[in-house]
Amino acid sequence: MTDPADDGTDERLTYADTGVDIEASEDATAALLEAFGSDRRTEYAGLIDIGDRYLALATDGVGTKLLVAEAVSDFSTVGIDCIAMNVNDLVAAGVEPVAFVDYLAIDDPDEALTNEIGEGLAVGLEEADLTMLGGETAVMPEVVNGFDLAGTCVGLAGPDEVLEGEAQVDDVLVGVPSNGIHSNGLTLAREAVTREHEYTDPFPYDDERTIGEELLRPTRIYTELLEPMGEHGVRAAAHITGGGWTNLLRMGDRKYVIDDPLPAQPIFEFVQAEGNVTDEEMHRTFNMGTGFVVALSAERADDFIAETEGKRIGRVEEGHGVEIRGLSLQ
Repeated sequence: MTDPADDGTDERLTYADTGVDIEASEDATAALLEAFGSDRRTEYAGLIDIGDRYLALATDGVGTKLLVAEAVSDFSTVGIDCIAMNVNDLVAAGVEPVAFVDYLAIDDPDEALTNEIGEGLAVGLEEADLTMLGGETAVMPEVVNGFDLAGTCVGLAGPDEVLEGEAQVDDVLVGVPSNGIHSNGLTLAREAVTREHEYTDPFPYDDERTIGEELLRPTRIYTELLEPMGEHGVRAAAHITGGGWTNLLRMGDRKYVIDDPLPAQPIFEFVQAEGNVTDEEMHRTFNMGTGFVVALSAERADDFIAETEGKRIGRVEEGHGVEIRGLSLQ
């Protein structure tokens, strides 16, 4: 990636400028946790020991990607995103997802809309091998403008299946490709691409798709990584979501050097150019082509890679932060 020239003709966009301040969000979350005596959360999922195994829970939504779906009247994939954002957080802990419940808040019930959402949920459930236990549809016209979709996923794991969660110095970092922009950073992406374009315009890098269709590519589900993660001694994993590449810091206070990153899909170049977004802001906001990263010993990395779409992208060193494409992220 190359920073676009700042010639003053287009204001540089940041995530905070579009209304999403990551630092403020982290501070607000810390205040919430402090209110009931909890430390700042660093894990992707919460685990509780129930005797012979761990019960894990994750909860998440689709975010402002829903506004793209609403703008183009295509809600067929957002259910997949909802499943994926929850399931992938459990996978990052080494936990097998087993069941899901959804929560749909809507201002005005619409059978066509809810049917499309349900179709996406069904696809996601099948791909992740999940059971839908139930859910809730809340009609709240004075609270919700449009609709919001979120869910909660439960998983189970034996004591030997849960990841240590701590990368070690000299570990290899293996990256697994994303499916595009996934479900993070859409507030910034939407603002950038609609400066000069409509969602129905052809995507410049593939004129058989529209910009809206490219933004709506569903989040990849990474459950196929669970078995090779367990077989090949993966110590820690990171789902690259909100906060972009700083998510690697969830694997422990180390320095993560990415010297051979996976390529970023064209959608990222398009968003960066249209929004005049810096390289650093892109990497703090988006997955930039890599949706999942694992840390494991150098001796076992090749076997893991042979069974997945993974690629060696870097290593773990003493220190703190993330080094990628000439950037230092803290």
